[in-house]
Amino acid sequence: MSENDTPRTTQDESSRVKAEHGRAEAEVVRHEADRERDVAERERMLGEATRRQAEAFRALAEETRQAREVLRRSAEDAREAAEAARQAAEEARHATIAAVAATAEALTSNLAQMQFLESARSTLRQLQEK
Repeated sequence: MSENDTPRTTQDESSRVKAEHGRAEAEVVRHEADRERDVAERERMLGEATRRQAEAFRALAEETRQAREVLRRSAEDAREAAEAARQAAEEARHATIAAVAATAEALTSNLAQMQFLESARSTLRQLQEK
């Protein structure tokens, strides 16, 4: 029995050593897989954070675009109001010029009437003195 058991024991011991070595290698591989999984998870989280930042930046860019459009419209409205005010001022200037011309015409007419009346009175006085 001892002769047959010795090779078997050696073979069992060799199998046990191989199995232990395989378990140790499997443990190393498992730890490496865990590290790779942790790295992949960190990279996934970093990618997700980057995606959220990019989305926030996109939303901010869109808000900026909308604000710029509102400002553009306001500037256009102000430009149109300024143009309308310029046209109104031009019309008022023309009306003022017409009013001044009419006043000058009336004053000229009044002056002519006054001169005529003064001349008539002077003529009347001369006729009365004779």
